[in-house]
Amino acid sequence: MNLSPEAVPAAEPVAAPVRATGIGSWPGTSVREAVRTVRDLLVDGDVIGLPYLPETPGRGPGADIIGRAAGLLVDLPVDLQPSGWRLVDRPGRDAARTASLHREDLDELAEAYDGYTGSLKIQVAGPWSLAASLQLTRGERAVVDAGAVADLTASLADGVRARVADVRRLVPGADVVLQLDEPSLPAVLEGSLPTASGFGRIRSVDPQAAARGIQAVLAAHDGPTVLHCCDPSAPLPLMRATGATAIAIDLTGASAARWESVAATLERGTGLYAGCLPTDGTGTDTQARALVLDGFERAGLAGEALRGVVVSPACGLARLTREGARDVHRTALDTARRLREEVES
Repeated sequence: MNLSPEAVPAAEPVAAPVRATGIGSWPGTSVREAVRTVRDLLVDGDVIGLPYLPETPGRGPGADIIGRAAGLLVDLPVDLQPSGWRLVDRPGRDAARTASLHREDLDELAEAYDGYTGSLKIQVAGPWSLAASLQLTRGERAVVDAGAVADLTASLADGVRARVADVRRLVPGADVVLQLDEPSLPAVLEGSLPTASGFGRIRSVDPQAAARGIQAVLAAHDGPTVLHCCDPSAPLPLMRATGATAIAIDLTGASAARWESVAATLERGTGLYAGCLPTDGTGTDTQARALVLDGFERAGLAGEALRGVVVSPACGLARLTREGARDVHRTALDTARRLREEVES
């Protein structure tokens, strides 16, 4: 399907009080099927869907969240060891494989979105999740070494800048939205990551230092940004303090205190990607709508505060079947339409 500018309206957030998207990962091993399915589901005339470049970790090493981000690092080569991804002196076969997977992603994106004009989201692991998983040459996690973290953060920022430039070159009409995924952020802040030996725990990272690292990578992009953490203990005050345009969190089990923090986030002017659909595919649009409206009511938020909310699954969908992932996206779209009615009523 050739998406000409005449056939597809510009997907500007102001045109849709409530939108819907996915978090990132998609089941299966075919990037072509994933890219085109997401496009067909989320590019629509009502400008409710926010399309994105799906990730297919089922393709193996280099397509996983850490391998993908490590493949973007500039002048910091990595290699895959039995214990995981490790920083090395020179790139090898694993780096070449990851680069090939990146090229395949971009080739399919360019073909599927030929002529497209509007918002287009890409996802990258953030600096702390990367530092918590990448190993130094001696086998310890990179997060234990402040100098290594600084180098990693700067290198990732350079890689993100280059990736955004690639997407803009291949899809000139795209308004690129950058999503940083930080699933390991709570563990980094709590000091709960195990050492290489497994007998100890790595010292916790100061929250201000954590925020500065994320800010440095977000600053590499001059467009909209999203900071995502699907951990139930995602640190909302820190996340909104990074200056991200929006935060994306799991709200399926949110407490009253969590909703109050959501209210503080919205009142600050930070947007919300509401993870109101479980990743097992069991959620309905009625349940998701009720979850969001009840949460807003408990937090004392008026219906107008829904404007700009983006409905999403709580996290990625790689563990579902392809049809299951499609159903979750359709439910997200239906939920967004129903919430839009609340804003427009």
